[in-house]
Amino acid sequence: MNKRHIRVLQGLCAALLAGPLLAPAQDKPAAPADTTSSAERHNATAERHVMQAVDVVHRMELDAGIRPLLARSKGVFIVPAYTRAAIGIGAEGGAGLLLLHDAEGRWSGPVFYNTGGVSLGLQVGAQGGMLAFVLNNQKAVDAFLKKTSVSLNAKAGLTIVNWNRMVQGAAGAGDVVAWSNSRGVFGDAATIELSGVRYSQNLNDAYYHRTLSASDIIAGKTGNSQAGLLVQTLASATQP
Repeated sequence: MNKRHIRVLQGLCAALLAGPLLAPAQDKPAAPADTTSSAERHNATAERHVMQAVDVVHRMELDAGIRPLLARSKGVFIVPAYTRAAIGIGAEGGAGLLLLHDAEGRWSGPVFYNTGGVSLGLQVGAQGGMLAFVLNNQKAVDAFLKKTSVSLNAKAGLTIVNWNRMVQGAAGAGDVVAWSNSRGVFGDAATIELSGVRYSQNLNDAYYHRTLSASDIIAGKTGNSQAGLLVQTLASATQP
């Protein structure tokens, strides 16, 4: 072994004694923990549904004849984004918002419902979209306020008429008028049924920051300023 080889070996030994030849791999920083509470998530969901409902009301205003129908109504139940998968087969439908209309023309804040398990008895292959159910009388309103599970159908003593099929003069013929932005949702169905709608305690409690019933919200015992745009949009849509 010559002197050059000896020097190489001495260098390697010194490097080994000083530390590893390669720097240790750096550990990736841990992902930050999700500190969002369940109430905060429910509140964010409720706020999103309110803004979606504003879009529904704007779309309804574009439909000839719907403004006077809303102006005479006792309330409206808005389903901002009903999924295609849910139509006709009773799958998860989304969230619904109930707003009531008093004798002075004022609209209440929104009451949140879960429309999971809705069966509308619609055509196979119908598309999803925006839905709204205009409540023409107190009987239709009571269907929401008297029970936690809501059914709008003949078994509940209610008649739902299809806005897409009826003439404007027949708007008052039913207890409820069903509207959609997509004619493919209701098609030419002569009758429409809505069932399996349940009061969403989680969304209402989170949105209004206290435990409430639907009647409490309708009576104005609490409020949320974020709902102001929706209430104002409905008020504008129902002005003469």
